[in-house]
Amino acid sequence: MSFIQFRPIDILDVIIVSFIFYYILKLIRGTRATPMLLGLLFILFFSILASWWGLEGLEWLVTSVKTVWLVAFVIVFQPEIRRVLTELGTNKFVRFFVRYEKKSGIIEDIVDASNRLRERGIGGLICMERETGLKEYAETGTRLDAKVTPDLITTIFTPNSTLHDGAIIISNGRIASAGCILPVSRNPELKPELGMRHRAAIGITEETDALCIVVSEETRTVSIAVAGKLLRNLDATPFKRNLESMLRRIYV
Repeated sequence: MSFIQFRPIDILDVIIVSFIFYYILKLIRGTRATPMLLGLLFILFFSILASWWGLEGLEWLVTSVKTVWLVAFVIVFQPEIRRVLTELGTNKFVRFFVRYEKKSGIIEDIVDASNRLRERGIGGLICMERETGLKEYAETGTRLDAKVTPDLITTIFTPNSTLHDGAIIISNGRIASAGCILPVSRNPELKPELGMRHRAAIGITEETDALCIVVSEETRTVSIAVAGKLLRNLDATPFKRNLESMLRRIYV
């Protein structure tokens, strides 16, 4: 083993690589990427065995598909890759060099509108943009570019309204679009009783750093989805407090 040279810089190298793997595994934990990653590691394991043991047939098969592995990886893990890049782009170090324009005065309107929907037993899905743009999702709905008001939000989600069936997206302090289609989470660990609104709220927050507010018409409760997690059944005070905490940098 005397031919192996261990330098102090190698310690830093091991720490950085370990941190990267830990960070990636932390982000995909509990998502549909976990079993997919295990499947890819299983294939990689057999490719190494084929090379070591001289299994020419298996090695030929692995080599034949090796060129498409990278493309397949990007396609399969697109939501997770987007989420990793979003996390990296919005961490504290990067945000130190970037200033975001704050939008004031809408959290009270959002809280008021959500409470109105809850009291009337009307379902609603409000998606609030943070650092990551939501233009591609806003384009799936009807463009409004309207001021955020409790009356307008309540009207949009009133049953039989043409726009009540989708989500509204709030961008730059205004209602950008209504009736928008959001990606539905495929996380196998989600509870079966969660409806499509809740799964859509979780789905968009898995792919972006957006914050989603879900009002359930069945249970008359308000929940917040952020970073792929769901804070359920929030009363008025904790609901407002969580919004102010999560949106402080932009909307307060």
